[in-house]
Amino acid sequence: MDVEISLRVDGLEHRVLVDTRTTLLDTLRERLGVTSAKKGCDHGQCGACTVLVDGRRLNSCLALAVAHDGAEIVTAAGLEATPADGLHPLQRAFIEHDAFQCGYCTPGQVVSAVACIHEGHASDAATVHEWMSGNLCRCAAYPQIAAAVLDAAKKGDLA
Repeated sequence: MDVEISLRVDGLEHRVLVDTRTTLLDTLRERLGVTSAKKGCDHGQCGACTVLVDGRRLNSCLALAVAHDGAEIVTAAGLEATPADGLHPLQRAFIEHDAFQCGYCTPGQVVSAVACIHEGHASDAATVHEWMSGNLCRCAAYPQIAAAVLDAAKKGDLA
């Protein structure tokens, strides 16, 4: 059965007809062309598909799109950038700390890190590792990711 839903994705309003069994991730990627959320495991175990839904992080591969009708979705591409370089402060911190290698997990890592900081879980590396444990990096850039998160949290210039 198809249902029309509305989503605000990265600041843009969308109305889209979706099958009630379609995940939010598939809706974003296949119906709306928003590809910064990645399809990794498709089982909610890797975090590559992490997005913010109404300000809370969510594995979009596990969520049905119809359950989020009217929601505000923010992907890594929609994070508020600074005019100076077009990057969100956390994206800049990832670059400065070399917190990625292949880059596949990076969008989900960045979105999850933004939530981690906003939730108050960026006091030390161990806490960051714990609260980011749902985001896997096959390249094992975890120390650099934690350093980037801690640096961005310390600077406090997140939107």
